[in-house]
Amino acid sequence: MRRADRLFQIVQFLRSRRLTTAQWLAERLEVSVRTIYRDIQDLSLSGVPIEGEAGVGYVLRHTMDLPPLMFDRDEIEAMVIGARMVQAWADPALQRAAQSALAKIHGVLPASLRDELNGNRLFAPSGRPFANHWIGTFRQAIRERRKLWLTYRSESEAITQRCIWPLGLFFWGQVWTLSTWCELRGDFRNFRIDRVIDLNPQDEHYPLEPGKRLEDFLAQYVDPATFAPAFKS
Repeated sequence: MRRADRLFQIVQFLRSRRLTTAQWLAERLEVSVRTIYRDIQDLSLSGVPIEGEAGVGYVLRHTMDLPPLMFDRDEIEAMVIGARMVQAWADPALQRAAQSALAKIHGVLPASLRDELNGNRLFAPSGRPFANHWIGTFRQAIRERRKLWLTYRSESEAITQRCIWPLGLFFWGQVWTLSTWCELRGDFRNFRIDRVIDLNPQDEHYPLEPGKRLEDFLAQYVDPATFAPAFKS
């Protein structure tokens, strides 16, 4: 994480909490307590109104001059339940990102809606354990179009090894699946994440080749508009 991003996150955490210790910040941002002390000092010297001391905790005394986010109650509930689902079912990096996103939103909400966020009663408890530590690797490989060497156990207990092109992750309520182009089969294949035995990212990147893209896979089953981009220009 860039230092500028870390400083921004510290401010957002301070905005969303009454008292925040350096230890708490260090754990969330995965840095040392000493680093947090230096960051707090630098933020204070730059004019951020932080009060407190090492070993006790820190508070942000005055409202920062940031534009408010005008969400209604249904929008807030949608964000909270979405973030809590990510925290329950995604990989650790996305779990931390979801918590950070809620902290940023909390910091710029009007006071009346801030209470709505704090008092939300929608939850997404985690189901049975599964190998969510693979999801972070899959997400990065999809983003980078990086080939993966996969060791997989099928429903019939057959173990295979194959080179795959990771295309998309899908959550089905209890399990995650990965849609891929499989070099072994020369076709699209889906894999349950909880049946992955081993995973090795390769140096080679796969091309965006017509007939082997996620859009081509989805077109076999659904209207492509179902999986349109989240935001349209």
